[in-house]
Amino acid sequence: MEPISYWPQLIACMVASYLICGIPFGLILGRLMGHVDIRKSGSGNIGTTNALRVAGPKVAAPTLLFDVLKGVVCINVSRPVIAAALGPAAYLIQPAEALDWVISLVALACLYGHIFSPYLKFHGGKGIATGVGILFGYFWPLALVHLAIFIVLVAITKYVSVGSIITAAVVPLTMYIAFPNMTFASLAIWALLGWTVVWAHRGNIRKLLAGNENKLSFKKSSGDTSK
Repeated sequence: MEPISYWPQLIACMVASYLICGIPFGLILGRLMGHVDIRKSGSGNIGTTNALRVAGPKVAAPTLLFDVLKGVVCINVSRPVIAAALGPAAYLIQPAEALDWVISLVALACLYGHIFSPYLKFHGGKGIATGVGILFGYFWPLALVHLAIFIVLVAITKYVSVGSIITAAVVPLTMYIAFPNMTFASLAIWALLGWTVVWAHRGNIRKLLAGNENKLSFKKSSGDTSK
């Protein structure tokens, strides 16, 4: 019989992950270090790219770091907490095992906390940095693969949004390649995770199709931006 004692720990980890990953570091650091509300310039987004465009590298760099770390920390803390509840059956939460969807749900809570921040009336970032952090916490080689895809696409196109959208869209594919025996429930959650990031970039998709998406720049700008 499937253990049921992990449910309180799973729910607690999901709630905690949602609240932690909802912390808008781009907004906080923009105010503390750049003396600016990055939501009022550029794209209005709290992510790294808008922080770079509006407040420069001194704000964008720590924003990226903290947004990645919150995903890493939540996954790495949640895994042993839930495993402890399972005792000898802890192996079941590993990828391609019967309860692999448990950690996948925590990953989804992390992403949704960032995109639908409870501190910003359920508005937030677009999920790329935190998504990479989640992947680093879940299975770091896969995170490196996605980073490579992102970097190559941005280098070729000069559009952060192109790298972000494609990198997110292929999450279920790369997850399946890495873990071909992953349960359908877990794979479905990862697909939802990746495609939610694509959905969060719907405005960028419209701009790309219209030909007016801004390219990556390391200079401060008050104009619109892609992220």
